[in-house]
Amino acid sequence: MSNNTTTGKPRANTQKPRRLLTQNSQLRAEGIFNFPLPAWAGRFKDGSTYNACPGAGACAKLCYARVGTYRFPSVLAAHERNMWLTMHALADWEAQMAEEIRHKRFRGKWIRLHDSGDFHSDEYLEAWLRIMRDAPEDTWFYCYTKSVSMFRRLVEPNPPKNFLWCYSLGGKEDHLLDLEVDRHADVFPGVAEVEAAGYTDQTESDLLSVLSESPKVGIPANRIPMLLKRQGDETFSSLQRALDKKIAEKRKRSAAGGLDLAS
Repeated sequence: MSNNTTTGKPRANTQKPRRLLTQNSQLRAEGIFNFPLPAWAGRFKDGSTYNACPGAGACAKLCYARVGTYRFPSVLAAHERNMWLTMHALADWEAQMAEEIRHKRFRGKWIRLHDSGDFHSDEYLEAWLRIMRDAPEDTWFYCYTKSVSMFRRLVEPNPPKNFLWCYSLGGKEDHLLDLEVDRHADVFPGVAEVEAAGYTDQTESDLLSVLSESPKVGIPANRIPMLLKRQGDETFSSLQRALDKKIAEKRKRSAAGGLDLAS
């Protein structure tokens, strides 16, 4: 982390925003508010780095938030500003978010944590849990997340009553999930594949990710040609299984090579 040589404090990436919660075009249609972070990893203007999605695996090359409007300079700058605040000014960010959520515009509303990005540290997740517990009881929060082990430790034992979540496949911790029990979402090539696999299509409403009766949530792939070509006929989960197998085989070869060198 780069420091300001005059004050000794981390140098902010951008100025403090007037509002933290926004609405993209899709969520606005449902009256849902959102707090975005950058997709996956990047570098701040001061040269320091960040990883907003430490649990990302095969999904990283197929993420809709790494292309298109999410990469417009003004949009990316706003998302990186949010990331910097949650990394280097967490207490100030928490206080501002807690105050903002008490406004009447959020009463009876849903707030999605991250239409891009994820929970990047224990401290950041714990800040959100405090915010949710102190929020008006008729303000609801939800998210998709690949931070499975973090949620097992910090959320599942005692979740806030106004918080629902859906684990998202295609990440490094897919293997920790029981796909018959844990609510989860997988990305399929299209609607037909969603239905054939016995998953609930959430196209009608993003809230189906946490409100559908079935814990198996299917998301048809974003119709971005480049990403469709990369995904092909696979799901995010099948791509992750292939990646896990490849990594395991590489480690096995490396271990075997180490034994040969030692003998």
